[in-house]
Parts: sequence; structure tokens; C-alpha cells
Amino acid sequence: MATFSSVTRQNILQAIAEYDSRGESDFLGVYGFDPLADYSLLHDGRRYDPRAVLGVAHRFATGRLAAANEMSGGAHGAAGILRKRGFEVTEPPRSARTPAPARRAPVRRSATPERVEAICPTCSMTLPGTGVCDYCG
Repeated sequence: MATFSSVTRQNILQAIAEYDSRGESDFLGVYGFDPLADYSLLHDGRRYDPRAVLGVAHRFATGRLAAANEMSGGAHGAAGILRKRGFEVTEPPRSARTPAPARRAPVRRSATPERVEAICPTCSMTLPGTGVCDYCG
């Protein structure tokens, strides 16, 4: 189970920037997240998948991607963490919630997932093969 205490607002903004540059389907496909239909992270008038953004923000903070199944409470848990960092997350009305979440069309995944480089949790630089940051030690 991943812990998210080291994930900062800046890490979340970095993940949102990557989401914008890749586009939703590539971002979700590269990191292995299924689309979430009910919950949305709102930022600057755009909607994002809260679990995927938080999982990638965890990678920026710690160097390790947090998978959806590592998030306690699923989307509800991710929403709480994002709200604590000052972000707005929408939830479906109680009457609209269903036991099984509605799914969007499956994400088209490339045959070989893109290799995700390890990131230094202090300076966010790509780590060399040794795993020790050249700048931070």
C-alpha cells in the first residue's frame, strides 16, 4: 500500500502538466490506469482522472508509481488526498452512485508500455543507472 504523505501540490501539478502534454488516453495507457467515469479532478477548467494524477504525482514525489489498487478507498481515497492538497474533485450525487462504477470505452494501449524513468524525489531530475542522484547525492 502506497502512502501519499510525501506527495505535494507541486507534484500533482507536475502530473497534471504531463497529463495535458500526453492527452488522456496516452497518459492512462502509459501508466496502466483504467478511465474513471464518476470522479473528476477539476483544474483550470479541465477534468482529469484523480487516481491516475495522484499515482503519477506519487512517482514524482518518490520515484515509484502508485497503482490504482494501492490507493486506499480507490477514487474516494484519491479524492480526499487531492482535496487536502487544495484541489477540487467532483463526486457523483448519492442517487447516481452504483455498486459497480460505470466504465468508459477501454483505453487503447500500445503493445509495449513506455519505460518510466526513475525520478529523484528531491530535485525531480531523472536518476542515472546507479539510482543515486548526481546532484543531491
